[in-house]
Amino acid sequence: MHTDTVAALDIGGTKIAGALVDGSGRILVRAQRPTPAQEDGEAVMRAVTEVVAEVSASPLWPSATALGIGSAGPVNALAGTVSPVNVPGWRGFPLVERVRSATGGLPVTLVGDGVAIAAAEHWQGAARGYDNALCMVVSTGVGGGLVLNGKVYPGPTGNAGHIGHISVDLDGDLCPCGGRGCVERIASGPNIARRALEGGWAPGPDGDTSAAAVAPAARAGHPVAVASFERAAQALAAGIAATATLVEVGIVVVGGGVAGAGEVLFAPLRRSLQDYAALSFVRRLTVAPALTGTDAGLVGAAAAAAAALRDRDGPAAVGG
Repeated sequence: MHTDTVAALDIGGTKIAGALVDGSGRILVRAQRPTPAQEDGEAVMRAVTEVVAEVSASPLWPSATALGIGSAGPVNALAGTVSPVNVPGWRGFPLVERVRSATGGLPVTLVGDGVAIAAAEHWQGAARGYDNALCMVVSTGVGGGLVLNGKVYPGPTGNAGHIGHISVDLDGDLCPCGGRGCVERIASGPNIARRALEGGWAPGPDGDTSAAAVAPAARAGHPVAVASFERAAQALAAGIAATATLVEVGIVVVGGGVAGAGEVLFAPLRRSLQDYAALSFVRRLTVAPALTGTDAGLVGAAAAAAAALRDRDGPAAVGG
C-alpha cells in the first residue's frame, strides 16, 4: 500500500477543522477555528484560509498529494461550490477554487459532510464490512451519506444520503432549507434544546442551553427533556426507515454531538424504528453509534480525496 499523505478540511456550522492524514487514517497534523457562521462569506473563508495556512506550515505538507473537503451542505461537487444551510453567507460560494488557490494548486475533492462521515465509518468504523449502509451525523445539523454495493456513493453533486432534509412532518415548521418538517428541524441539537426550553426545561447554574445539557436532564428522567429527545428519535426513525426502504441498507451508523447522549437517543430511536420500519426487509436493520468520533469528517474527507486520486491514477494511499 502507498503511504502518501492527504490533506483534509471538515467544514460545519460550528467549527472548521483541517488535517494531514496518512494512509492508515492517522491524523498527523491538525488545526481548527470556530466557524463565524453569522458573518459574511469572506469572513468564513478567512477562517478556512487560516486553517489551511496552519496545516500547510507543517514540514509534512510537501508530502500531501491531494485535499478533500467535507462540508455542510448542500454542496455542488460539479461546480465546486457550497451553500450550507447553517452558513447563510455562503450561497454558491466557490470553495474548491478558493481552497485550490490557497494550497498552491493541490487537487481538491468536495463532498457533503455526511458523505465524508460515510467514507470514514466504512473505512475505519462501525460500517466496516457492510456493503450497504447509511451513516449519519446528528449535531448542529443532520446529515448523512450512503454506502451502496461496497462503495461510498456521493451522487452527482456530492449530496446523496442527505437525510436531514427529508420531510417527516408534512405540516411541520418551516426549515431554513425552504422545506417543511425536515428531520433536521426536529432532530438537530439546537432544535432538541429549543423544544426543551419551550416546554419548560431550565438550564443549570452554568446557563448551558445546548442539547448536551438537555441530555443529562433526560437521563435523570426530566419529562420535558425526555420528550424532546423522544421527538428527535421519532423524526430520525422516520427518515431512516424511508431511506432503508428505498435502498435496503443493512446498518445505520449515527454519530455527531447529539449521538454522544447515548441511550437517551438510541433507546427511543430503536423503539421508534419498530413503528416505522415495518416491511420485512428493513425490520432487522442494525443501528450503531459511530466509532470514528469527532475526527470522522477529516478522515472521511481524506478518504474521498484519495478515492478521487485512485480513480484518476490507480491505487491511492488513504482508504484504498
